[in-house]
Amino acid sequence: MIFRNADVVLSGDVRKLDLRVENGKIAELAEHLEGEGIDCTGLTIFPGLIDMHVHLREPGFEKKENIESGSRAAVKGGFTQVCCMPNTKPVTDNKVVVSYIKNRAREVGLCKVNPIGAITEGQEGKNLAAIGAMKAAGAVAVSEDGKSVVATNLMANAMMYAADFGLKCLCHCEDSALVDGGVVNEGYYSTLTGLKGSIRAAEDIIIAREICLAESLSLPVHICHVSTYSGVQLIREAKARGVQVTAETCPHYFTLTDAAIADFDTNTKVNPPIRAEKDRLAIIEGLKDGTLDCIVTDHAPHHEDDKNVEYALAAFGISGLETSFALSYTQLVKGGVLTLSELADKMSANPAAILNLQGGRLEVGAPADLTIVDLNKVWTIDPKDFVSKGKNTPFAGREVYGRVKYTVVDGDIKYREE
Repeated sequence: MIFRNADVVLSGDVRKLDLRVENGKIAELAEHLEGEGIDCTGLTIFPGLIDMHVHLREPGFEKKENIESGSRAAVKGGFTQVCCMPNTKPVTDNKVVVSYIKNRAREVGLCKVNPIGAITEGQEGKNLAAIGAMKAAGAVAVSEDGKSVVATNLMANAMMYAADFGLKCLCHCEDSALVDGGVVNEGYYSTLTGLKGSIRAAEDIIIAREICLAESLSLPVHICHVSTYSGVQLIREAKARGVQVTAETCPHYFTLTDAAIADFDTNTKVNPPIRAEKDRLAIIEGLKDGTLDCIVTDHAPHHEDDKNVEYALAAFGISGLETSFALSYTQLVKGGVLTLSELADKMSANPAAILNLQGGRLEVGAPADLTIVDLNKVWTIDPKDFVSKGKNTPFAGREVYGRVKYTVVDGDIKYREE
């Protein structure tokens, strides 16, 4: 199969080329290739998007999402690979659950699903999980997801043990005692609404701890969903010192501020919380200067019953797989912050490199994982159109640019816009 006349996003460049796929691999990138193909005039081919932080909810919480519905949402959003967090029931803390997720994803046969194992047994923060066995079964990283490992010595042991198996710890940074039940960013809007606030320091303290451990142990660490200006600065300074730290953020942290909570829309409730304008601008600057390596969704689908309650009682999370690319392209590329190649790095090449996944770049011999987009298409986000079970988004009614037309996994078209 040949994809013809597309603007192809390469490393540091965009060129009008034809792309030939053979046996699931990219076989040729050149002008005017001979053979049958799909006309992609006016479309742009990105390396298949990789989301290294999603919640697919299966096993245990299929009312919210399952591997099939999450995979459908992924390919509709342009993602060829996703990495799913371990807060399932039972917790993904052993090879049996890891194998189940891998096998179920193969049965579904849409995007590639890479399990992330828990750091501790049952995510209880007491004993390390069987990290080596999970790696052998297909886990690509470990994370306590949704919480931090409280005991610093246990976190240090986790980093060392994971490194022995070639895995990284993906760290949710939150001092829960300091959060103390806070549900929004502490500031003007928490005062205005009367909702209990959470201070930035609750996130920053654990970011600083993980950086200190990485520096002292000479080991890598990855910081999840950075939301604070001070957290960005901690990571920037650590990178300048040569610390092996990488970091991610999410579209809601560079497109929204805590002003969004003023009408008590529970779809704005996320953890960490949406912060102030100062934080939003710092996140954008961190993406621009390379402090923040990746854009992820932290896709957290919920049943409507989990959100249709009082703000303080609502579940944390946004359903993000079907909106992430358009929000990122509109805010960052149309906004003049990133080039197309830089956006591809944040959403594909860098996640692949951090987790040692195949793919991430369009080059001969690479897996034919492609995201083909009409960048000029303007559309309005409507959660009724989501194929994810989770319709929980604060972006309903927002106009965005960039519509996914095809998602190709190992040379097979897994999504085609009707």
